[in-house]
Amino acid sequence: MDKTNETLKNLLDANLYSRYSGLLSLSNISLQLIDTNGQILLEFNPSPDFCKFICQEDEARICSDYISKLEPGKKLRFNCRYGLANMLLPVEINNQTIGYVVGAQVYSTDSEYQKYLIDINELAKEKELAPEFIAKSIAAIRTIEENKIGIHEQICNHITQNISYDFSQSINTADKAIARLSIEKEMLEKKIIDLEAKNMSLLINPHFLFNTLNSIARIAYFEKSHTTEELIYCLSDLLRYNLKQDDELHTIGAEIDNIEKYLYIQKIRFKNRLEYDIDIADNIKPYRIPNMIIQPVVENALIHGITPKRDGGKIKITAEKYKNDINISVMDNGNGFPKEVLQSLHDSENKLGIGFRSTDNRLKRYFGENYGLKIAKSDYSGSTVTISIPTKPNARR
Repeated sequence: MDKTNETLKNLLDANLYSRYSGLLSLSNISLQLIDTNGQILLEFNPSPDFCKFICQEDEARICSDYISKLEPGKKLRFNCRYGLANMLLPVEINNQTIGYVVGAQVYSTDSEYQKYLIDINELAKEKELAPEFIAKSIAAIRTIEENKIGIHEQICNHITQNISYDFSQSINTADKAIARLSIEKEMLEKKIIDLEAKNMSLLINPHFLFNTLNSIARIAYFEKSHTTEELIYCLSDLLRYNLKQDDELHTIGAEIDNIEKYLYIQKIRFKNRLEYDIDIADNIKPYRIPNMIIQPVVENALIHGITPKRDGGKIKITAEKYKNDINISVMDNGNGFPKEVLQSLHDSENKLGIGFRSTDNRLKRYFGENYGLKIAKSDYSGSTVTISIPTKPNARR
């Protein structure tokens, strides 16, 4: 790794994702932070599956169309070989480019016709993928009006400037909190202009809720109620993530970030009765999983494992990659699932097991019968539930 890319990686912190991802969650247009060699360091909003699994030679590195256009200090908007609109925004410190913010990866209304010119069978042969998977990936690429792509680009340009500022300044805790509030307010106002034009009736309630939460957080900050402030931000981010309500694949990293906020809130509630540990390697976080798969399993561990115990307990989340599969384990040291709950999981008429079966069925619909949820253990010493997914979403073929 060269010195420039090492500098960028060292500057990344755990809060960078949550600081900016919420601002883009309603748009659902892709946005990533890459180094000067094209390695993806952080996904704010994931790329379409077509870009991720077909165009990119490596899931951790941006596609060759981007690589060929990386040039220090150069800001660019271009269409790739398949006609998707893309943007490239340099992240600079002291006039030196240390990375790029890239994204969009959508069709404009003028270029949408190009999706129908893609030779699916030829591409399937070249990439050794199922034609059905490629066809579905192409169909899932969004088409956005040109003026809305422009608005997204302006917002991303502003975020790029703020990332550059964050990296180039040693900001104390108070300055960072105020800066985040200001950025939230400005970004939300810009998103409102775009989203109100699309569907005002769907925007009013989330808009009111997020602005109210931010106002309360600002008051909590100035009253030095830092725990309250952090709780409000966690709740706000949770609501944004859950409001996506899409059926696309998300990164494991994004899911885990959501779980950490959920457990943080529960930790405040249960205090010493709840401990948790999340051990997910960085090389596993870029892999994809359907939205809101892990959270219901963690919630089950809390409800059936930790809550019934007088002294509480601990939840641990781990993941491992074996060949072409990933197994995510959610473990607790509670008393195990009650017998009626275990029986309900196998009884399609019993409402107690609906959530578990629904999550299992979603995984099987995506990846095939070999994948899903499994209760690996449930006894007096605790429970372990495993979530199995393939490293490639076309593993079902």
